[in-house]
Amino acid sequence: MNPAVIYLAQTDTTVGFLSQNRDALLHVKKRDIKKEFIISVDSFKTLKKFTRVPQKYKKFIRRAKKTTIVYPKNLAIRVVKDKEHLKFLKKLKWIYSTSSNPSGQEFKREFAKEKADVIIYNQLDFDEKKPSMIVKCAKISKRRLR
Repeated sequence: MNPAVIYLAQTDTTVGFLSQNRDALLHVKKRDIKKEFIISVDSFKTLKKFTRVPQKYKKFIRRAKKTTIVYPKNLAIRVVKDKEHLKFLKKLKWIYSTSSNPSGQEFKREFAKEKADVIIYNQLDFDEKKPSMIVKCAKISKRRLR
């Protein structure tokens, strides 16, 4: 697996562009450089390499499904638990994840296939599902953003 290329794959939530190359994703999506990407990780061990998990939220984070947690410094990370998506993710450990549509627009299969360097197929066809829930965990409380 090449971490520099852009993969098109069915993720645990939606059809997404995946890469460890942030600049390539920014270019493909024509996205504002200030807007951060979600980082998908394969395990809690990998999560610990990115940020410290506040003791107060460890149980919530461990049990969360299809949920992205926003940590201090606006670092948005989702621990993937979906078996199909994990088969791919285990090879790279972590990856930037974004929907496979032009910024602010709907999913277009042709656009997605044209912009991806590698297309990952599995038993499921590409299916635009509900995006992950986003929860910000602050020092005092947690708040649902999406």
